[in-house]
Amino acid sequence: MQKFEKLLRELNQHSLQKQTRRHFLMDCASKMGGLALAPLLLGCGGGTQRAQTELTLSARDLYPLAPLPPPFPAKAKSVIYLHMAGSPSQLELFDYKPELIKYHDKPCPTSLLEGRQFAFIRGVPNILGPQAKFAQHGESGAWVSDYLPHFSKVVDEVSFLKAVHTDQFNHGPAQLFMQTGSPRLGRPSLGSWVTYGLGTENQNLPGFVVLTSGGKTPDAGKSVWGSGFLPSVYQGVQCRSKGDPVLYLEDPKGISRDLKKNLISAINQVNRKEFEDFGDPEVLARINQYEMAYKMQIEVPEVMNINDEPASIHELYGTKPGEESFANNCLLARKLVEKGVRFVQLYDWGWDTHGTAKEVSIDLGLRKKCQEMDRPVTALLLDLKQRGLLEDTLVVWGGEFGRTPMQENREGKTQGFMGRDHHVDAFTMWMAGGGIKKGVSHGITDDFGFSGIEGRVSVHDVHATILHLLGFRHEEFTYDFQGRPFRLTDVHGELIKPLLS
Repeated sequence: MQKFEKLLRELNQHSLQKQTRRHFLMDCASKMGGLALAPLLLGCGGGTQRAQTELTLSARDLYPLAPLPPPFPAKAKSVIYLHMAGSPSQLELFDYKPELIKYHDKPCPTSLLEGRQFAFIRGVPNILGPQAKFAQHGESGAWVSDYLPHFSKVVDEVSFLKAVHTDQFNHGPAQLFMQTGSPRLGRPSLGSWVTYGLGTENQNLPGFVVLTSGGKTPDAGKSVWGSGFLPSVYQGVQCRSKGDPVLYLEDPKGISRDLKKNLISAINQVNRKEFEDFGDPEVLARINQYEMAYKMQIEVPEVMNINDEPASIHELYGTKPGEESFANNCLLARKLVEKGVRFVQLYDWGWDTHGTAKEVSIDLGLRKKCQEMDRPVTALLLDLKQRGLLEDTLVVWGGEFGRTPMQENREGKTQGFMGRDHHVDAFTMWMAGGGIKKGVSHGITDDFGFSGIEGRVSVHDVHATILHLLGFRHEEFTYDFQGRPFRLTDVHGELIKPLLS
């Protein structure tokens, strides 16, 4: 009862504030200025009709996650993005380079070092040969190492990008660049752009769900699934695979479902009045988040529960209910897209293999991480395919950069274990499903795997291709902010046409 009395007092105080002379003068000052500025804004906005449309409250404002048709025909309607935070070594997984074996433990040619900047390598390091055994698999003949025995059986379902490059060699900026199109804070993430453009098919669940594993969040923090300058309703919602998927999911004792509904309805009536008075779009986001939280209490416990999955599925993924694991998250990703979630982002931490310790070594630590990832990723592709979901679900796998073909000699000293430094010139990603041609390997690196010599693609190219598969022309998919239109690909980006089916 005391809480309701407190809410009533706050409401009365808020109403009285609007009647005081101070607030009257403040409103006059701001709104008179707005009246003077309005003609200028209308004149610069391309016409009165357009400006009036933008200032009118629309159904999109009230229901920001309502499903929207894509502007152009789409091959994919949902995305599962698997980000290996820390960046796995392409030279131990997919990019087979026999020349590295010949030059193993010999000084690196100076031609590869001149004018280059590395995160930790100093002086002249030694070449490090691949620490895995490679073989060709499937009808496509894709090279895959023995670190990924399960994945090697499904290579004909995926297409590889062997010569992706970036311009960021530190984890935080590189992760931001990979997920937002900019190495600096403040830009919307890929998942936010997608849910802004398409909404989501299940109004009882967030359109953009994030699942993490490996014990830590990405180095760039939660900004990699933030909404930036887009309304905050489009930011990713982080769920947990251990314990309650979302905190405070259950109502307090003594609070019935009907009482909770009436309480939220009353709060949102106040919020709507606030929006009518001040026009702040974040108030609309607050309204939608209250309503989404109420709906999630019904849907989330069911969709985030893997206990009821049949034993064959647990065997396929290698899942263990009740634990936080990448395997559990892969199964949850399938369940989420099956329920109509638009964008599911998985971050698995622990792929930064510098060789400074056993667990972060190329030969021992990386093999262990691959054992945790290999089976569930393969299971995810097989499970999506057998359910008919892979046709319109785009699966993306990769890190934020690659690893060097040289042994890391941090500050000029050889490490105690085998490891590789960060590398921006060439790394491998792959895509599957949703409009991706099967069994393609696009891009070639030089004999050392140092630089792309054919089929080089940028991070912006990857983004442009993902948006294309979802039905957008990346050059036209924009959001006006601070006086100019912004887009995910900035002023860059080309479609990677060889991947498109």
